[in-house]
Amino acid sequence: MNRRLRTLILGFIPVGLLGLLVTVDHIPGTSINLTVPYAAEGPGPTFNTLGEVDGQDVVEIEGAELDPTSGNLNMTTVSVRTGMTLAQALGRWLLTNDTLVPIEEIFPQDMTEEEVQEANQQAFSTSEAAATIAAMNYLNLPVNINVAEVLEDSPAQGVLQPGDTLLRVNGEPVTGAAQVRDTIRALAPGTEITITYQRDGQESEGKVVLGASPDDADRALLGVLMEAAPASGIDVTFHLEDIGGPSAGMMFSLAVIDKLSPGELNGGKFVAGTGTVDDSGEVGPIGGIVHKVDAARQAGAEVFLAPRANCAEAVSREHGDMTIIAVDSIEDAIAELEAYNSGQAVETCS
Repeated sequence: MNRRLRTLILGFIPVGLLGLLVTVDHIPGTSINLTVPYAAEGPGPTFNTLGEVDGQDVVEIEGAELDPTSGNLNMTTVSVRTGMTLAQALGRWLLTNDTLVPIEEIFPQDMTEEEVQEANQQAFSTSEAAATIAAMNYLNLPVNINVAEVLEDSPAQGVLQPGDTLLRVNGEPVTGAAQVRDTIRALAPGTEITITYQRDGQESEGKVVLGASPDDADRALLGVLMEAAPASGIDVTFHLEDIGGPSAGMMFSLAVIDKLSPGELNGGKFVAGTGTVDDSGEVGPIGGIVHKVDAARQAGAEVFLAPRANCAEAVSREHGDMTIIAVDSIEDAIAELEAYNSGQAVETCS
């Protein structure tokens, strides 16, 4: 009996230690971390951009008459779980549709968690601005190109200030940030240009001698960061917190267009989607789309708008009878929704 008891005790020790290692995240009294170097990605919350959150419109527009909307234009997200024990990670892998990815994909080794969160928030804010301008451009509403920042020791310093609205460059009307950049890059460093701008409601003019880009001595540099903003008194504000990244851009843009134009883009139906968007309305690919499709399906979406570049992955898992439509641009998304709502054929992911 003593020999058997001793055998049982000796056998239990490694089993008990293994159980301890897979279920705790650190050893008490030490700084030893026992979490696995992986993150679990799964379906995250989804928000109706035509609806409200905490009593506020997700997309609030002032300075314009709004058209009534109904149904859903939902943006989708991915949930990320980190700091998991081995048991938790195995549980997510075995019992859910979550995917495990190396923690470096979520928090690069050269960035702290706080820096990653700040970068995601900045990307989200940039996405909001691009979504607004893409909507204004689609609706043929005027936009202003403003100076967001004047780089230190740049040619524009002393002439332009943050908040200035650019009107003309060498007499050519300013129509967009890309157009200003192209105009500058077509000139040689050392060229003197005339910039007409508006500051505090007053139109002014200044001379700037272009410098050279630090990355390319043959490329001209003005030295300002630009941002676009709606003109004509329209103000668009997005009320979503604790959401990061640029992937809500397309759905935000569609919500702005839906509120400022007659009719309903979604036909009153439950539409969800994801995708980045730039000022011109081009839709770009995003990460974690399988989980965003799953989130939309669980929420009850009838249609999902997916960037064409993500199509293969978007349909790689079961998505029920939800229709997944491939889009390249805001124009595509609106045209495909119009076709779907009228019972015509649409271009689906396959």
